[in-house]
Amino acid sequence: MALELKMLRIWTIFFSCGWLVSSQGTDAPGAILKIDLGTIEHAVSNAMTESNILQKLAAAASAKQPGVKPIKGISRLQIKDVQPPEITLTFLPATGLSLAVLTNITIAGKSFIGGHMEITVVSSMTAKNELLQDDSGYPKFSAGDCQISLVSIKTNLPSSVLPKLVNKFLNSTLQKVLPDLLCPAVDAVLALVNQKFTTMISPHSVGAAGSIQYVLLSPPVTSDDFIELDLNTKVLQEGGELIDLPIELPPLTSLPPKMDLATQLVLSVNFLSAELTLIQTSFNLDVTDTTVLGLPPLTVTTLGALIPMVSESLPPSQPMVIEIRITKPPLLTMQQDKGLVHIFATAEFLTSQPDAAHESLFVLNIHINLGTQFSIVEEKLRVSLALDR
Repeated sequence: MALELKMLRIWTIFFSCGWLVSSQGTDAPGAILKIDLGTIEHAVSNAMTESNILQKLAAAASAKQPGVKPIKGISRLQIKDVQPPEITLTFLPATGLSLAVLTNITIAGKSFIGGHMEITVVSSMTAKNELLQDDSGYPKFSAGDCQISLVSIKTNLPSSVLPKLVNKFLNSTLQKVLPDLLCPAVDAVLALVNQKFTTMISPHSVGAAGSIQYVLLSPPVTSDDFIELDLNTKVLQEGGELIDLPIELPPLTSLPPKMDLATQLVLSVNFLSAELTLIQTSFNLDVTDTTVLGLPPLTVTTLGALIPMVSESLPPSQPMVIEIRITKPPLLTMQQDKGLVHIFATAEFLTSQPDAAHESLFVLNIHINLGTQFSIVEEKLRVSLALDR
């Protein structure tokens, strides 16, 4: 059987692994997220490309705006083409993120030296962005100083007709125009990434059973390789009642070393046990002939053949149903390379006659162990369960 738990919603991430650790106390994180540079690069690239930020800014720059003087020497200015940007990111330990964007933009207009002119500008934009915890408790990138430098300028006119004066004019004019055109892209991209952060740790519903809430325990920590978010996890029932996490769990053996640089998700067994408690009624089951296909008919006579010691006490052969009900919160335990979900339940055996009340035969207390496997599917944690004993 497979059980999906709606967990951390993270944008377009493929986790290299999901580790589980035991956590004690209310100040211990229920989830630790270590986001690698590749994941941030993917998010920034998607935010800039899919939202067409540069194209929108270019269109705004081309439009006539009240009170804005035209660029001296160039009339009918418009942005003709914007190539996909080349983005380079670097973590700034204890600070945040350095963003470098190489852009290729073609500007067209009527030149003061006569005729149609196209200027293809390759520019480099850099900005140092600080990662903080905002007043609402969410991680937030704050845009820092934005710098623009010209890498190259090409026009459709022969270089012989471009005196040094014109080159100086172009450099001077573009140095004034490009910051207003490109630097707002940094703010727009970071706003989109911040929205991803907000969505990621906002409360999430788990069907009609309840919800999960994530809260930053401390400001984000940036190292050479990761952005680390320590999250306090709260699992709430439908009415808002907090599910208490188990206090005493078996100790965890040492985790394997993490060698590659990839986003890591570390979850506590306490947190997942609380998740299982939230949806524990999903484990309730009525066993009938339709749920045990391929086996002998589920009847009182069949039961008596399996348990001879009770056969004389059973009524004549009748259809039967077994009602399995969870009596205690499920519990997850972890050992070296192995996880078990412990299900505590009762199995009540009843006769099942049409148009007649069920007659209880006897009740068994049962303890079921389910082996667990964890995977990430479509940005959700999936827990697959298989009968262990």
